[in-house]
Amino acid sequence: MKYCPKCKKLYNDSDLVCTCEDCKSRVLKTIEDEQTSVFLCSGDVLERDRVQAALSDEGIPSVYTRHMVTGSSQVLTGMDMDGFDILVPYELYEKAYDVAVGIGAIKLEGCEIVDEEFPQQDEAEEMSDRKRTAVRVVSAILFIILVALVIFCTDFATGYIKSLFT
Repeated sequence: MKYCPKCKKLYNDSDLVCTCEDCKSRVLKTIEDEQTSVFLCSGDVLERDRVQAALSDEGIPSVYTRHMVTGSSQVLTGMDMDGFDILVPYELYEKAYDVAVGIGAIKLEGCEIVDEEFPQQDEAEEMSDRKRTAVRVVSAILFIILVALVIFCTDFATGYIKSLFT
């Protein structure tokens, strides 16, 4: 495997890539040390914490690098707006990749995750204007009846409580 020493992205040996597609670095090196840190995914501060927690649960060490959006973003907004790249050791890359896909940090192209427990239902058909108006009128009448019922029950309860003390 080849990787970019600047941004740490991986490239297959079979790829005929001479420069990094992301950072345009002209030097791609071959990974010789299994402990070399390589790029796994990127995200904001919340995504970084979520991915690193999932990786540490699996026993995979990770580090991150910061992409500065602005130098004073945290001072002005109170939130860390910078982006982060998460790096993992090359020897654990495949396991880390599976974890990141499993928690949704890496989206696979052309794959849709479907929950088999709840099959997708067809879209509900649109109501006609006449039907929508009827539903609104009935809903309004039911709401008025409900409010009247609550008031009646409250009056009855307070009258009963008053009768206990007189």
